Amino acid sequence: MRMYYFYFLAFLLLSSASWANTSPAQLASVFNDTHQVEHYLVSEKYDGVRAIWDGTQLKTRRGNSIHAPVWFTEKLPNTYLDGELWVDYGQFEFVSGLARQLNGNDEDWLKVKYMIFDMPKVSGVFAERYKKYVHLVSVLKQPHIQAVQQQSFASRAQLDDYFDKVVARGGEGVMLHLATATHLAGRSPQLLKYKPYSDAEAVVIGYSEGKGKYQGKTGALIVRNLDDGIEFKVGSGLTDALRAKPPKIGTVITYRYQDKTKYNKPRFARFLRVREIF
Repeated sequence: MRMYYFYFLAFLLLSSASWANTSPAQLASVFNDTHQVEHYLVSEKYDGVRAIWDGTQLKTRRGNSIHAPVWFTEKLPNTYLDGELWVDYGQFEFVSGLARQLNGNDEDWLKVKYMIFDMPKVSGVFAERYKKYVHLVSVLKQPHIQAVQQQSFASRAQLDDYFDKVVARGGEGVMLHLATATHLAGRSPQLLKYKPYSDAEAVVIGYSEGKGKYQGKTGALIVRNLDDGIEFKVGSGLTDALRAKPPKIGTVITYRYQDKTKYNKPRFARFLRVREIF
């Protein structure tokens, strides 16, 4: 099992290596009390599928093609854009499934919006790039292409008030972009995520048997953290369908948790979803 796990990770790394060298995707660090709110532009964090327009095609942040209809992308310019394919709150599974399809139907794609939040390869700091992508969207005049609105706050209290409103309406949290920062691909301290819980990724290495009403089904996934190798169980958050047909061994999942025990295991771990590897 351990050897399989390492082979699986090697496959993921090799399959994405070439795109990783050229991808403009900027990945967020975690917001904390040391960050000065007034230096950032803040937007809602949309729970959709990350989609990068490379000037000719939509791709996931791992470099795989998203086969959107021609009408969905034909007005987009010959420059990189970064954004999220989003439908509505609680609709991640729908848009994730659609993004994986080779021939998704127009009726489904008409529900999707491309929420643009950066222009990675144009010059300027983020505050300037924000103005540029807002202007671009206003020129395109396509109802399914929208600009993610940024706001500024003078205090942590103002930020928290906005954060609470986003979470109350079903949002995931907020993103904070350092207004004076130029674009930096990869994990960046100038892009921060602020969520009501922490999340992380782990690989499925086994299953525990269900009890009671889950007799004969999966009670919990046995997983190993990708970052530190800690092994633990994730049972909360699994639907009846997933308990009947759980993610395969080697699948990487995303889970959320509140904090960690003294043994460094996630406390109150809850399954969120299978990680996007397409």
